[in-house]
Amino acid sequence: MSTKIFINLQVKDLQKSTAFFTALGYTFNPIFTNHEATCMIISSDIFAMLITENGFTRFRPKGQAMWQREVGSECATCLSAESKAAVDAWAEKALSLGATENIVPDMQPPGDMMYGRSINDLDGHIWEIMWMNPVMIEKF
Repeated sequence: MSTKIFINLQVKDLQKSTAFFTALGYTFNPIFTNHEATCMIISSDIFAMLITENGFTRFRPKGQAMWQREVGSECATCLSAESKAAVDAWAEKALSLGATENIVPDMQPPGDMMYGRSINDLDGHIWEIMWMNPVMIEKF
């Protein structure tokens, strides 16, 4: 079995977060969905568990209840895209749904090596979308 990645993210409103990511084109696995969490399918090996504050208490030290946007983001999740146009389409769609944009100059360096954008979702989690030039990737 291949290694799968499950990103666990605390959300304030599970229904709003589910609607946001559904509108961005993601689907959810009903087997791993209940009133406290849902499993967003990013790819066959990558998933994001959107978990309510109550459900997320099982994943953090006792008494810790601060939201990441109050203390800084816990991580930046970066997804790939097949083109620069796909990067812009995804980011613009997220912004139209209530996300906020992060301006990260390093994600759009001079030349044609890569192109990306970064947004904060409804709960302040950082999501990056990145196109990497296939010719440049082959050199690695």
